[in-house]
Amino acid sequence: MFMYGNIRSYSLLILILLITAVIAGSIVDAFFYLLLCGLLGLVVLGAFFFLRSRNRFQEVEEDHLDNMLGMPTRFSYEELKNITKNFSNKLGEGGFGSVSQGTLPSGSQVAVKHLFGIGPVNKSFVAEVQTIGSIHHFNLVSLVGFCAEKFNRLLVYEYMANGSLDRWIFNKNQDLSLDWQVRKKIILDIAKGLAYLHEDCNRKIIHLDIKPQNILLDENFNAKVSDFGLSKLIEKDQSQVVTSMRGTPGYMAPEWLSLVITEKVDVYSFGIIVLEVLCGRRNIDGSQQEEDRHLLKLFGRKQQEGQLLDLVDKCSDDMQSNAVEVVEMMKVAAWCLQTDYARRPSMSAVVKVFEGSVDVVIDMDEDLLNELTPEVGESFATTVLPSMLSGPR
Repeated sequence: MFMYGNIRSYSLLILILLITAVIAGSIVDAFFYLLLCGLLGLVVLGAFFFLRSRNRFQEVEEDHLDNMLGMPTRFSYEELKNITKNFSNKLGEGGFGSVSQGTLPSGSQVAVKHLFGIGPVNKSFVAEVQTIGSIHHFNLVSLVGFCAEKFNRLLVYEYMANGSLDRWIFNKNQDLSLDWQVRKKIILDIAKGLAYLHEDCNRKIIHLDIKPQNILLDENFNAKVSDFGLSKLIEKDQSQVVTSMRGTPGYMAPEWLSLVITEKVDVYSFGIIVLEVLCGRRNIDGSQQEEDRHLLKLFGRKQQEGQLLDLVDKCSDDMQSNAVEVVEMMKVAAWCLQTDYARRPSMSAVVKVFEGSVDVVIDMDEDLLNELTPEVGESFATTVLPSMLSGPR
């Protein structure tokens, strides 16, 4: 309608210019105005037909989504507006979009992520949605559906009532502090989710941005890995993928410097999370004294001093009561944090350790403590790329 209105306006403009030129008594001027208007008309008509053909192509592409196998449920934009009450109950907002809580007609709670700044449907978007929708594991946040309607892009996830892990492990309020058994279960849940992504999917999936904000907790504190938007899919017979610098400072493995990445970058990030859960503080904490700002350096120093018990979260009496067992789990973190990625365990091996079927074999003095490199992620803070298809929080 807008383009048709422009054409009518354009015709009126030609008539006015011609009448003006004739009144001025100049045939040359009239010819010049006619030529100019003709050129402008071609531009306007060209733009009109281009936009119309692009919109038709977009509609065909969007209609094609309904016939693709393996796609999750497709919602209309109006449906998602209704179930979220016009996106009024915000759960959070980030660089690529906002997340709102909603209720499906069935009564199920969902988290709807409204993506901003995303162009038309393309193969990358479709592939991501198709891949995420096909993954089903208890320790991975499920994609319920999506919306691809004109320039609206929304993702619908299962709702996680207790939010993200960082809300619980960095909170100094003892009333919100998690006890040892809950923390131990959360760590095992994360390990199982990553092991599935790395070893049990049809194509290996490297998450690339494992951090507490991407670990979500349900009403029973079952932990689920979220946010596959930064993931890389690689064939089973491939061991590495070359990619641009991604991730979050403080959780990035040393090999990001080489940009030749394996699933062991996730293992390293997992090791950081384990330490944070056990110690109740961030890996990089500007509120600490300079010598204690980096948790990995502090961990190395306390190990050499034989004082790892000092690191156990002091905001939880239950953690203090189980401090000896907590320190044993720190060995698993150390196993995952080795600078040489080839020496880090697979996530399935980590799961077996937690379940008691194998033991950790690592000399913490020789294999790890002189190789800790907490500054790697921090050095590249300006190059972090956010996720287009980021998860529900």
